[in-house]
Order: sequence, then structure tokens, then C-alpha cells
Amino acid sequence: MQRAVELAGFYAAHAIWCVSDGEALVPMLGQESPTQGRNMIRFALDRLEDGVKRGQDHLRSNPERCERAALVYDGYITVASDRSDALFIVIRSYVDPGATLTMAIPYRNASDPQGFAVHRPKIVDWQGSGQPDYIALTEAFFRGVESHEKGAAVWNAALHESI
Repeated sequence: MQRAVELAGFYAAHAIWCVSDGEALVPMLGQESPTQGRNMIRFALDRLEDGVKRGQDHLRSNPERCERAALVYDGYITVASDRSDALFIVIRSYVDPGATLTMAIPYRNASDPQGFAVHRPKIVDWQGSGQPDYIALTEAFFRGVESHEKGAAVWNAALHESI
């Protein structure tokens, strides 16, 4: 699962870079396999909700038979009664044992008078056998973030620990 979470960190950093100018994120799926390497699919449909649904269907069916994938989409999360924009990342490891981790990265939209900000990632859901090592998964996630040069630079410059 650590390799899937590291992949997710890379695509989360890419998504932060994309939304840092105030635009909504086109849902995207990063995937990786030994035979096909790493690639990304964007689900650009007329309605973002339809793109998210198409991405979820693709993640569930895994037609390319990838070993790991991460679906990233824009939404909202409520933390301590405050509603915030957030990127949701559904991380799937298809290899034995398969598992799914869902995270959210709250952020302050660039149109806010205080400007763009990125908050601490939140773990939303775990589906897998046993209790995961959240410390190791968090470290893997941030290795992935740091591997995306432009996204990591935006993330680090906009980091705001308030949420």
C-alpha cells in the first residue's frame, strides 16, 4: 500500500498545483503498473460530478489491470463545523492484499481574500485487512508530494496548519 500512497502523493501535489490559481480540478486518475509504467487519465466531462463518477467507475473496474491507482477530485469537507474546499484522493492497491485509503486535503481557494492555502491531509476512510501503519503511509504520501517538483513548491509555499 505504501507504493500506492506514494503515487497518490505525486498526483495530489499535481492537483494542488492545478487548483492554486482558483480553477476547479478536472477529476484525474493516476495509475501505475510494471508493464505500462505511470500514466494519468483526466475525466473532463460537462459536469465535474459526472467526471468523478466516471473516475470512480474506472478505479473500481481497473481495466488496465494496474497494481495501484489514485483518483483525485475536487469537493468539500467539513472539519470542526467549518466547510472547506478539499481535494479527495481515493488510493487503491490492487495487489495482494488489496486495500483502499481515502484522504482529503482541505485548502483555501485562491479567490479567498486571504489567498490560496493548503491544510494538513486528513484520513477519511480505510478499507483493508488489519490496522494500517498511518505513520509509514503519511511518510510515503509526502515522499510522493516531494517528487512532484512544481506541485511540492506550491504546496510548501501555501502550507497553512490551521485546519
